[in-house]
Amino acid sequence: MLLSYKTIRVAFMATLLLFCSVTSAAESTTLSDYRLGSGDLLSIQVFGEEDLSMEIRLSDAGTIAYPFLGELKILNMTIGNLSERIQEGLADGYLHDPQVSITVLEYRQFYINGEVEEPGGYPYQPGLTLQKAVALAGGFTERASKSKLFVSHDGETTKPRLVQLNTQIKPGDIITIEQSFF
Repeated sequence: MLLSYKTIRVAFMATLLLFCSVTSAAESTTLSDYRLGSGDLLSIQVFGEEDLSMEIRLSDAGTIAYPFLGELKILNMTIGNLSERIQEGLADGYLHDPQVSITVLEYRQFYINGEVEEPGGYPYQPGLTLQKAVALAGGFTERASKSKLFVSHDGETTKPRLVQLNTQIKPGDIITIEQSFF
């Protein structure tokens, strides 16, 4: 049984479309999984309501003060969770069908210490790897070990993990570069 050119073409296009939608879903899941933390700067936009639109930084306690809703504890929430919470709060007696859009304008810093030229805190950038973080910190010192690289994630109480240069870094991470003995 021979398949026609048109059948093969339709099957190929359907496969390609399915692949693209799965890839898009995986990428959007990664973005929406980001957990908010102290120091993040957010832009909250409420369509048609300038007084309710603002830029605000999460406090050390992981809270923001929002009009009508008061102090909201949003530490470890996703942007989607926060958007829903504000929409529900505003819809409860204040606005009819509020449309809320939230973006992270500035992520909290990551920190790098040990054998780098300029240890300290640096602004996080999406897509940051350990190798890029080392470059931001001026590179390795002469005594740096390229195999003793450790990362501890913000809020985790476990001991730092041994990682590779291509490891993804998250906001709030603490990176430690150990010394080499040779």
